[in-house]
Amino acid sequence: MKELKHLNKYFKKYWFKLLLGIFITIIARVFSLVMPSYVNKSIQAIENFFSDSISMPEAKELLFQYILIIIGAAILSGLFTFLMRQTIINVSRYIEYDLKNEVFDHYQVLNLNFYKKNRIGDLMNRISEDINQVRMYGGPAIMYGIQTLTLFVCLIPLMFIKAPTLAAYTLLPLPILSVLIYQISKIIHKRSTKVQEFLSTLSTFTQESFSGVAVIKAYGLEPKINTEIRDLAQKGKDTSMDLAKVNAWFFPLMILLIGISNIFVIYIGGKQYINGEIASIGIIAEFILYVNMLTWPVAIVGWLTSIVQTAEASQKRINEFLKVEPSIKNEVAKSTPIKGDIEFKNVTFTYEDTNITALNNISFKIKAGETVAFLGKTGSGKSTILDLVARLYDTTSGEVLIDGKPIRELNLNSLRSAIGAVPQDAFLFSDTIENNIRFGDEAATLEEIKDAAKKAVVHKNIEGFAKKYNTILGERGITLSGGQKQRVSIARALLKNPKIYLFDDCLSAVDTETEEEILNNLKQLSENKTTLIVSHRVSSAKNADKIIVLENGGIIQEGSHDELNSVDGYYKELYLSQLSEKE
Repeated sequence: MKELKHLNKYFKKYWFKLLLGIFITIIARVFSLVMPSYVNKSIQAIENFFSDSISMPEAKELLFQYILIIIGAAILSGLFTFLMRQTIINVSRYIEYDLKNEVFDHYQVLNLNFYKKNRIGDLMNRISEDINQVRMYGGPAIMYGIQTLTLFVCLIPLMFIKAPTLAAYTLLPLPILSVLIYQISKIIHKRSTKVQEFLSTLSTFTQESFSGVAVIKAYGLEPKINTEIRDLAQKGKDTSMDLAKVNAWFFPLMILLIGISNIFVIYIGGKQYINGEIASIGIIAEFILYVNMLTWPVAIVGWLTSIVQTAEASQKRINEFLKVEPSIKNEVAKSTPIKGDIEFKNVTFTYEDTNITALNNISFKIKAGETVAFLGKTGSGKSTILDLVARLYDTTSGEVLIDGKPIRELNLNSLRSAIGAVPQDAFLFSDTIENNIRFGDEAATLEEIKDAAKKAVVHKNIEGFAKKYNTILGERGITLSGGQKQRVSIARALLKNPKIYLFDDCLSAVDTETEEEILNNLKQLSENKTTLIVSHRVSSAKNADKIIVLENGGIIQEGSHDELNSVDGYYKELYLSQLSEKE
């Protein structure tokens, strides 16, 4: 139960609704206990009539009164049961809502290394299936648990008061049932954990298969994927069946033991009635009703145990992620104005997951308003520089300074609000084109969105669609071509109008003519804006104020286009090779 202690803060938050629900639950169960007693009295009234103790009118009047009391108690019990569900079950939904928000908020503050180490399907399963299992503990388990406890507390003493010997025989199977439940619950806990882990694996596999469906079809991998999903489904079936087989023991055992209790009531009660130890046969009917009232609560004990065990297994998986501390924290509460000066001072960076050193003791300065291009071979560290500027990672050693201040001393929200980034892999949401561009500025008008699209040279493409800017994009923007996705991403960054632009090889999928038009627009827009451009094309870099060439994480050349083109080196070789390709 220690894992479920995490929910205590939510129980405290909704304590009033929870206590009200518990109070209503107790009242509902108390009213339900009225019926067996008055059934007994009704039978006694009939017995008294046949023994000539009371007249027919008196018997009718008593039966009428008892029936009204039974009906009234049933109605009140039903009403309070409805109110009980409206309070306690609602609390469980509130807890589910809060817990999902807590998990999602925590996901958002975790750094990129976390997402490299964990699969998306597993993350999705923990925020959906696992939290749903925890909700069952926060609502139904509490509600039915209080019902069961109330019945046991009220009903068992009442049975002993009315017929001690009969009560003892009737309740004899219950301790046996408790021992069996305890043993079975331990097995359930282990097997439910395996089921939840499998669901994460299944979610990951299906999510990757759906996302990579184009690759699967292109390589004709459908038979292979079908075989893998069948194998996975078989494993899932076996895992779930292992759990189901254990769960299947609960209700048969309970029905068996309750049946034994009924036999005891009839046999022992019958003997006592014959021997005159109990005054009325109505007590036997009353006890049979009591036993049947205990059937569901006793059955619930097993079900509740299963719920609690499953919820604890799920909460443990949730807690594993909630305990992960973000390596990048917003340590400055006050907002920080950003101008755009950038300096790398002896910066070294090594990726934790691969142990690859992407940058090795590099230093450079960029003044606010300057445009700087970074060139180099794949893996030379270009994209890493942009990630460090946006503080998606922190340096391994050395320091990144913005406006002369260490980047760690800046408000993280202020920093990222001042940056318009276009990543290498353009990501678009399954929404309209208009909303995808508006992501850069939620307050933007349609005219401003169109203006940004024109500057990104994608407006004509959008206008060519049947629904134009209201065109719904598929997942990850699959509706658009690679070049169109890149240009929509550029439009999003332009609309934001930030102090710093980070363009990570974002023109690789467009033709040279379109690239030239976009670069000319960017040159006008990036005046007084610090612009960092990562590219493999000299055409994207030649108009920059400064060009930095990287190799193996170090700077091998630095200067303007004319300066670098006048000396032998990587840049001149690249320029000449790309020039000859055009010819």
